[in-house]
Amino acid sequence: MARSPSSPAFWRSPLRGPWFTSVLGVVLLAGITTLFVTGLLSYAAYNPDLSPVNDKTGDKGILGFHLFAWPTDPHWLYRLTQGVHVTLGIALVPVVLAKLWSVVPRLFQLPPARSVVHALERISLLLLVGGVLFEFVTGLLNIQLDYVFPGSFYPLHLYGAWVFFAAFVVHVVLRAPTAVRNLRRMRGSAEDRGEDEGEGAQPVSPEAVPPPVSSQEPSLVSPDPTEPTVSRRGAVRLVGGGSLLLLATSVGQNFDGPLRRTALLAPHGGAEPGSGPNGFQINKTAASRGISPAETSEEAWRLVVTGPSGSVRLSRAELLELTPHSAALPIACVEGWSTSDQWWRGVRLRDLAALVGYGPESAPDVLVESLQRRGAFRRAALRANQVRDGRSLLALDVNGEPLTPDHGYPARIIVPAAPGVLNTKWVARMTFGDL
Repeated sequence: MARSPSSPAFWRSPLRGPWFTSVLGVVLLAGITTLFVTGLLSYAAYNPDLSPVNDKTGDKGILGFHLFAWPTDPHWLYRLTQGVHVTLGIALVPVVLAKLWSVVPRLFQLPPARSVVHALERISLLLLVGGVLFEFVTGLLNIQLDYVFPGSFYPLHLYGAWVFFAAFVVHVVLRAPTAVRNLRRMRGSAEDRGEDEGEGAQPVSPEAVPPPVSSQEPSLVSPDPTEPTVSRRGAVRLVGGGSLLLLATSVGQNFDGPLRRTALLAPHGGAEPGSGPNGFQINKTAASRGISPAETSEEAWRLVVTGPSGSVRLSRAELLELTPHSAALPIACVEGWSTSDQWWRGVRLRDLAALVGYGPESAPDVLVESLQRRGAFRRAALRANQVRDGRSLLALDVNGEPLTPDHGYPARIIVPAAPGVLNTKWVARMTFGDL
């Protein structure tokens, strides 16, 4: 039966074993927990319970229990949390693949279930494998701006994350004691032998590895291993080197200047898209959103601001006559890229609220609408705490020059710590009031 995947003799790699699997498991325990927490924070940053226009997962139900009003301090908060989420996710790809490879024999073990606990473990393992592949594949495609999903990325990724993490928790609870004991036994065994396990040219024999905790639990160690070409510790170093390589070729998309050129695997890596004050990263161009020069000209464009005292229509020239304010804020996107602080200049949102009947400390939520006619966030809602922050602007200039069309000319929103999609470009209308 050695030709059958259900036979232990079918899997002959000398690298597989409890130590190798446990080391990878410990790394993933910390890494995936961090990914899950930062993913939930990313979802909360959209303020999805503020308004339906922000909520792309309207039937989330109890899965939204963790939501809270997203703060504006520190102003780099979303840049940090989403940068960690995406960069760490990319760096963990080799670890995930190595972990799946190390436990693949367990997917074929017979009988399917030896006990209730074993059945739960097998079910959690199937959900875990399917979930991790789904989450990493959809996440990587989203990072690469390749939206080939059978639906919206937001609900797919959110629901997939909860299914995966539930299976992850069950699997950790069931396997953690075994993993810890395996690591301790392997360390003690290596110390007793006075050697680095698996470092020599000799095959790793089953006798050199501690037996499973349960005599009924099949071992991952092959009964007939092939000659080793690398030790288990060498394999761990190889996986770690792959993770470091992915980290080095992606983390640069979070920085401006020479570091961005090192992000070879990121769409927003390499050289900046232009030069001068407006020569920093963009995600959607004016042309791609159907914004024509005719509708953004001085003669045609007007901003409509609505509140309890009525509506006002303002040209760009009239906005420039209002009291200007400046703020140094980054742009941070859900795909994990960000810019350093750019100097924005324009009218404070709370001052616009004052034009339509609100006091400086009573500015409410606002619904912002763009000239663009398609796209998930052509309309976006901002909370009152975001509107009242003195750094929240309807920006007209950046780095001392007027906005270019691709950066949102004639006017765009910029809010501290907000995801890039909430910093609406080509603003046409603002409606203040409780949402």
